[in-house]
Amino acid sequence: MRASVAVFTALLTTLSCLAPAAHAFTIYVTNERGNTVTIIDSETLEVTGTIDAGARPRGITISPDGSELYVCASDDDTVNVFDTKTMKRKHTLPSGPDPELFVLHPSGNPLYIANEDDNIVTVVDVKTRKVLAEIPVGVEPEGMGVSPDGKIVVNTSETTNMAHFINTETFDIDTNVLVDQRPRFAQFTDDGKLLYVSAEIGGTVSVIDPTKGEIIKKIEFAVPGILPEALQPVGVRVTEDSKKVFVALGPANRVALVNGETFEVEKYLLVGQRVWQLAFSPDQKFLYTTNGNSNDISVIDVEKEKVIKSIPVGEQPWGVAVSPE
Repeated sequence: MRASVAVFTALLTTLSCLAPAAHAFTIYVTNERGNTVTIIDSETLEVTGTIDAGARPRGITISPDGSELYVCASDDDTVNVFDTKTMKRKHTLPSGPDPELFVLHPSGNPLYIANEDDNIVTVVDVKTRKVLAEIPVGVEPEGMGVSPDGKIVVNTSETTNMAHFINTETFDIDTNVLVDQRPRFAQFTDDGKLLYVSAEIGGTVSVIDPTKGEIIKKIEFAVPGILPEALQPVGVRVTEDSKKVFVALGPANRVALVNGETFEVEKYLLVGQRVWQLAFSPDQKFLYTTNGNSNDISVIDVEKEKVIKSIPVGEQPWGVAVSPE
């Protein structure tokens, strides 16, 4: 009998060793008023640390290999670069005035930065720390998106109400697409066939065919009991298969789930107050939202389409980035 138990225990141990291990990753949240970045462990969903991030940190992203974290310190007019192993600041990058959002080329270099006060997009080599180009765009540039092949960078200008398609080889604007009022964010699908641009004041998300530079659909939102002017689309994320589109609706305190094939809203998920930006876990099983007025982030189970947890962070969380596996 004891021998059988021993054999069974040994078998369980062997099987557990063969089972695929869960990969831990790290969630980073910029706190705009707190001037910090909150660090969260993905397995425990607990805060593990807080670092000083410069004055008014907003945009945040991470290198493809996960070794460097980039933070827009908007009121310092710089981009701070942190070593993710030590969370010590390594150096800064020239950013132009008032950097708000940026996007890395899929290769990890260069970095394209929206300079809201100067109406330009600054292109910076993250290795040499040199400015490669300053591209004039519309008034109050904010949103930044990049095509999966890295050939097109899209900037949205809040006051000009346009999405500017920038050729990454020539740094010229090839196409301008007029969208609704105050465009905030630009997100390509993983296959590069569609581009979603949110318009905060217009209350819509434009679905654009990047090859033609044409809007093929405008997604509108309606939540019972919520005034239309409170439905302010900001952050947008799309699943790898393009079937689910998540849209942060600002002061409506909702994330809209849109069908990526019909472009119809399927449901609204109640999150924290003034939901702003979004980021997926590496396996896209979870979506993290920054809730600026409730000082927390919400965790959404993507498959179950439900909010499963709220995590307190710093003062007025703005941006969120997740390390690769």
